[in-house]
Amino acid sequence: MSFKYQLTATIVLYHEDPEILKKTIASFLKIPLKKKLFLVDNSATRSFQNFFNDEEIEYFFPGENIGFGKGHNFVLDKLNSKYHLLLNPDIEFTATTIPILISQLEKEHDVAFATPKVMYSNLEKQYVCRKHPTFFDLINRRIKLVPKAILKNEYRNQDLTKPFYPDFIHGCFMLFKTTDFKDLKGFDARYFLYMEDADLCREIDKLGKKKLYFPEVAIVHHYQKGSAKNLKLFWYHTFSAIKYFLKWGVS
Repeated sequence: MSFKYQLTATIVLYHEDPEILKKTIASFLKIPLKKKLFLVDNSATRSFQNFFNDEEIEYFFPGENIGFGKGHNFVLDKLNSKYHLLLNPDIEFTATTIPILISQLEKEHDVAFATPKVMYSNLEKQYVCRKHPTFFDLINRRIKLVPKAILKNEYRNQDLTKPFYPDFIHGCFMLFKTTDFKDLKGFDARYFLYMEDADLCREIDKLGKKKLYFPEVAIVHHYQKGSAKNLKLFWYHTFSAIKYFLKWGVS
């Protein structure tokens, strides 16, 4: 099968910090592959329409905030690539990161996507690998009733310097085989924000595929825990969790 691009990527925007976004897009443009980046802007205005003028970037403005999952799905029918990257707007990485991950995916025929080691801006490790969420896990993460259970849920009882196949990997940087992402039909559009990545990992299990955590390469994620600080985002998280557990059960 021939593809127009070796790599495509989507970033869903919503009133982003322009300086951080510049760094993310600069990281993408340095990748030494034939590629295309789709920017899907959920903001109230077309503030980023003329912000990035490059033949490798295409901008879309749905005209409303359609949510994170629908934002990525917005370009699903435009993906003519071997690999597709789901990319947050606050990520920095080197030019070799994607080629190394692609090389690994070429060897892993039963893996749908790969995620590298993720670090905070201060270079501390971000624990993006989790067991499949349970109702207890989500409550416990907020009130820290059983701290040891949180550590176990994040696989901290094993060597995280080596690649492995977690149940669930947070969706800030997911390098997919495009055919698998299309087979999944993208994200479940019922989730407006939060839990859509956990749901997608469950759907990957149904395909008989795996998710690869590959810490031999690393990225920086300028991450902020929005739902812990913002009441509106907290309710989005709560409603998404209800949808998730109604679909997959509480344990």
